[in-house]
Amino acid sequence: MTYAVKECFLTLQGEGVQAGSRAVFLRFAGCNLWSGREQDRATAQCRFCDTDFVGTDGVNGGKFRTAEALAEQVERLWGGGAEKRLVVVTGGEPMLQLDTALIDALHERAFRVAVESNGTLPAVAGIDWLCVSPKAGTEVVQRSGDELKLVWPQEGVDPALLESWNFGHFLVQPMDGPEGSIQAAIALAMARPRWRLSLQAHKVVGLA
Repeated sequence: MTYAVKECFLTLQGEGVQAGSRAVFLRFAGCNLWSGREQDRATAQCRFCDTDFVGTDGVNGGKFRTAEALAEQVERLWGGGAEKRLVVVTGGEPMLQLDTALIDALHERAFRVAVESNGTLPAVAGIDWLCVSPKAGTEVVQRSGDELKLVWPQEGVDPALLESWNFGHFLVQPMDGPEGSIQAAIALAMARPRWRLSLQAHKVVGLA
């Protein structure tokens, strides 16, 4: 399988339960909810994405012919030391490309594999930490994992219904851009104690 990678870089995880952790971010190109082109945003299933996942022209991006080649790049970017190795596989939608061969190759290099998905495709086996971020109007088939991250507010999503899903952590994250989203996220966490507020710390401190 050839993997199309938008970008890959060493940084700190900026959001969610693992915020602040050193990690290699592996961003796959492509998504099943939006083409990534602005002219298609108004008709997309997900209209509030703030990420460029189109093409393979980002930092350390490209096409990788084998799982071994891509895992080697991740290891190179991590640098020396095998302690607490973490790779965050994201997109776009990573489940379009992530497979057991890549997970195995990363595990062989002592990486914990964390994945950020929209949940509309089933998760591949072997993931160490799964974060699902549901989007209104989509059919979420992956209703279990480690972390459910709800970008808020979203018309058409009922947080009470999501609480029946099998996740260890329920996080509410303000939608980037709309006025009042932070207040709305705080209000949800205050009204429903199962939810914890998650902020995009990487944007606050100026990290990619």
